[in-house]
Amino acid sequence: MTTAVTQENIMITKDSAARSVTTDKWTLRYYEAGQGNPLVLLHGSGPGATGWSNFSTNIGHLAQHFRVLAVDMPGWGESDAATVDQLDHVDAAIGFLDALGIAKAAFVGNSMGGQTAIRLAITHPDRITHLVTMGSPIGPHPMLFAPADGPSEGLKVLIEAYRDPSAENMRRLVEIMCFDKKRWATTELAQARSDAALGRPEHLRNYVDGLPQGAPLPIWADTSKLRDIAVPTMAIHGRDDRVVPFETSLAMFAQIPDSRLVLLNHCGHWAMIEHPDEFNRLVTDFVANA
Repeated sequence: MTTAVTQENIMITKDSAARSVTTDKWTLRYYEAGQGNPLVLLHGSGPGATGWSNFSTNIGHLAQHFRVLAVDMPGWGESDAATVDQLDHVDAAIGFLDALGIAKAAFVGNSMGGQTAIRLAITHPDRITHLVTMGSPIGPHPMLFAPADGPSEGLKVLIEAYRDPSAENMRRLVEIMCFDKKRWATTELAQARSDAALGRPEHLRNYVDGLPQGAPLPIWADTSKLRDIAVPTMAIHGRDDRVVPFETSLAMFAQIPDSRLVLLNHCGHWAMIEHPDEFNRLVTDFVANA
């Protein structure tokens, strides 16, 4: 897609924001805009997901206040392919910071990216200033309100889209990710997601092959250490999330001392896409003032 976003009077396009960096283990694609304190955006795990596809409606606004870095994690987008035995998202994120000479940053993560940011806050507290999650799983824990008999409805659709990333399956995926299906589940978006996924077939293959070993998150945060997270934390969750139930953010809110919870009605798994203006205001104010 040729989406463009505005940073004040500067037009930011996918091509103009694209950068690459080589860490000690990976060559990673990322998208950069703005100046000031670094703000790292971590995407979710869906087929065709990238830093740009997840956050293109947020980068322009956030870049007016921060140095925004939306990275494609290993195994996604234009970054190196990764098999499940190579996946350590926190290690990749720390390598990313090191390669760019960044001592610490605020981390904003959707779904899989949120779990990465949570684990990073526990294991590397000196590298993170603020923690923001959207629709993030927190790891194995007793489910009070959601079904506990396997993957959620949304995750089942996501996995099927990895196995067969057709435009039809991508449309089903977008429909289950969002509350407002008429607005978001368009033919154009479904085709764009399908094209993006099919452009890197090795990512699809590695994900499916790695499912029995825990892909895309073979390493989870230790939930017994949520109380040890000391950085200011904000959990944003859609009331209508059919991928990760909002009770996970309730559990985070109950255990992380310096935390706040924002629960959005008429919102699915993609708060930053369905409610970009509110999301941008929340993140900007929180990271600037908390």
